[in-house]
Amino acid sequence: MEWQQLLSRKRLGKQQLEEHQFERTSFLKDYDRIVYSTAFRRLKDKTQVFPLSKNADVRTRLIHSLEVSCVGRSLGRMVGDQVVKRHQLQAIEAADFGDILSAACLAHDIGNPPFGHAGEDAIQTAFQKWYARKNRSGALINPLEKADFDRFEGNAQGFRILTRLGLPHRPGGLQLTCATLATFAKYPRESFIPQRTLARHPGKSLQKYGFFQAEKDLFTEVAETVGLIRRSPKVAWWCRHPLTFLMEAADDLCYSIVDLEDGFHMGYLPFGAVQDKLQSIADIELNQYEGSPAETIKRLRAKAINRLVKEVAQIFLDHEPDILAGKFDQSLVGLSRFSPQLKEIETMTTNAVFHHPNVVRIKIAGFEVLGDLLTDFLTAVLEKQPRPKGKLLKFMLPPEHQVAPDDDNYSKILKVTDYIAGMTDLQATLLYQQLRGIAL
Repeated sequence: MEWQQLLSRKRLGKQQLEEHQFERTSFLKDYDRIVYSTAFRRLKDKTQVFPLSKNADVRTRLIHSLEVSCVGRSLGRMVGDQVVKRHQLQAIEAADFGDILSAACLAHDIGNPPFGHAGEDAIQTAFQKWYARKNRSGALINPLEKADFDRFEGNAQGFRILTRLGLPHRPGGLQLTCATLATFAKYPRESFIPQRTLARHPGKSLQKYGFFQAEKDLFTEVAETVGLIRRSPKVAWWCRHPLTFLMEAADDLCYSIVDLEDGFHMGYLPFGAVQDKLQSIADIELNQYEGSPAETIKRLRAKAINRLVKEVAQIFLDHEPDILAGKFDQSLVGLSRFSPQLKEIETMTTNAVFHHPNVVRIKIAGFEVLGDLLTDFLTAVLEKQPRPKGKLLKFMLPPEHQVAPDDDNYSKILKVTDYIAGMTDLQATLLYQQLRGIAL
């Protein structure tokens, strides 16, 4: 892969390159388009760790995305400065690397359904149960399409939002640059790939998938535009864009460190334990600071992230030749000398925070909410002769999610999952209560 092509300014859905503007580059425009999108605004009421939290100090998906974007921008500029010098790139600056990463990081969770990863599990499980009941008379959709919902994935939903749903009447959706879209694609593969094919290339980028069958052609165009290496001619599967490794690292660093801070703010983790874990990475003299425990944790968090960012940037630069050749497919953070400390932090937050009854209780409730909503609406739009309730449910779908007479079954299911996944935690909860007669 070549950096000059990897940083293509071509916009998906447009044939011609837009005129370069130094004061507001194409990649800065990508960032702005994401900020002003409806899907991004909805992240303010979507779970990061604590569902429906009323604690103002605790991060939502929106705040998390902004923080990851900041870290991604720093990583991009650090790496970009060295890459531009190494390869003597023309008409490309270090800031371009930072701006691409800032935009991609900003959007990295834009496709997540309500209630976080529990929401993904709820949609997968509900679809599988519903399909098993409705499929007795014959296949409703083909195996490739079915895999999209059996393994419903927020990353693929995110790519769909950016390239289609964001502005559905315009080719390419938000019409972001191919460089930003390729960087966004953490798992550049389709959902259904035979296991024998996957086994030929074990790596981080194949753990999930990054686009639905409906967007396969769009991703192919993005991949070919920026020159990603294709893994297999038989299936839709490519190597990651090099900057994707930095986007992943920015996300990993933020949630590892800030989940610890949020656990402290919620009272699930004691001050001393959190201070010790952050100090093991930050390695600063604490007696130079005076302030409350919360202020101490805040300073340690900032210093820890700063130290990790510098190291991750160097790890990327050390492995750059293999990354460009498609031979590298690991977590950059996993190669950090602080990896043992980060694993200890992950274990502590998992046991004390993620498994806390208050967190688990609401996630279970969210599992029921999304599962029932998905089942109700799928039944309503797929039944040939819907029952009275099903007829009424169709009227509940917003105009953009209404099924058309010529829609095939795959399109109908996509419109329902678009509707359910696009809700906020509160929207899904209120709709569930209304449909069950709990609230009017």
